[in-house]
Amino acid sequence: MLDVKFVRDNQEAVAQAMENRHASWDAARFSELDEARRAAIAQEEALQNERNTLSKSIGKLMQEGNAAEAETAKERMHVIREEIAAFTAKRKEADAALAELLLRVPNMPSDTTPVGDDENDNPEVRRWGTPRDFAAEGFEAQAHWDLGPELGIMDPDRAVKLAASRFVLLGGLGARLERALINFMADTHTSRGYKEWWCPAMANAETLTGTGQLPKFEEDLFHTTEGLYLIPTAEVQLTNIHAGEVLDGKDLPLHYCGYTPCFREEAGSAGRDTRGLIRVHQFDKVEMVKYAKPDESFDELESMVADAENILQLLGLPYRVICLCTGDLGFSAAKTYDLEVWLPSYNGYKEISSCSNCTDFQARRANIKYRDPENFKGSRYVHTLNGSGLAVGRTMAAIIENYQQADGSIKVPDVLVPYMGGVEVITAQ
Repeated sequence: MLDVKFVRDNQEAVAQAMENRHASWDAARFSELDEARRAAIAQEEALQNERNTLSKSIGKLMQEGNAAEAETAKERMHVIREEIAAFTAKRKEADAALAELLLRVPNMPSDTTPVGDDENDNPEVRRWGTPRDFAAEGFEAQAHWDLGPELGIMDPDRAVKLAASRFVLLGGLGARLERALINFMADTHTSRGYKEWWCPAMANAETLTGTGQLPKFEEDLFHTTEGLYLIPTAEVQLTNIHAGEVLDGKDLPLHYCGYTPCFREEAGSAGRDTRGLIRVHQFDKVEMVKYAKPDESFDELESMVADAENILQLLGLPYRVICLCTGDLGFSAAKTYDLEVWLPSYNGYKEISSCSNCTDFQARRANIKYRDPENFKGSRYVHTLNGSGLAVGRTMAAIIENYQQADGSIKVPDVLVPYMGGVEVITAQ
């Protein structure tokens, strides 16, 4: 959530940022509400000062024997009380309307976020690894949605029977591989200083508002009749662990990670995106979240990207890193790097991790602050960061496709063999 004072003092910059983000911004409505709020505050303060003056004068008038004037002052006090209540109501109404307006406005892009219209304007930062040349090896690579069922580790037809399209049923070593990836990712991140959390898979509206999913993206969420929502990412829970708290600056940065199932109303495109593990309504993910001081948050973003890259490198999966432009930036993010893994079925790179610095945008919504008495008085908002570390289903798809062999089997990446109970090759079951 943007700060009202910042918006008031930087209206041209805000308007330009929203234009760069292709986000709607009603500057006139903001000014109208802000003026109404400030006018109501001014009236409240003037009346309170008058009330205080009268209150002091009443006793003096009584002592001086001016009972009539004292009574007139008392009557004015009653009127002032009603007038203050009226202006307080106006202020609260303007406050609520301003909050509702700003809750739907995205974050300001960072100065280092490139300006662009859409994903075609996202600059590539670097690449790692070389995609396999299957033709040179004498066979044609299969897509994971074909190879998985042939091996008996994926069963899309029964998934539809059990639920609907865009759900996944894994069996045998497919289920084992999913579990192996979750444990491997969590173990790797905790070995690099992240504290692991086991979080609820459902959240209330206040929690989802804190990270920016509500109110703007309510239609993308699955929810219950009791006001709870299935979380779209563990970011929601990990970021809100300290909602409403004031942290000790000496403890920052905090590095958290956690596995959760994730639930989303994925639209996607018809055709291959409706098959396999790329766009599904339920998927597993290990998430990273950080709480950082403002002057350290962008360095923390770079190290978070490195932590996500480390998983891909240990798995030996070719990938590239891109920096999202303003037109492709997520709602809460000020700057985002996407990691895209090579998928032979797409003959290209596909997103597998998104790492973002949300600056104080989420912290302001969730009221997460920190104290640092050596550098400033009072408290200030922390910066929050989040990143996939990684999306498990897409990682499995990448392993199936990049590690497939000419006989249709799949070689298990070396780092996963211990998590697979010593299984080195997945063959038909």
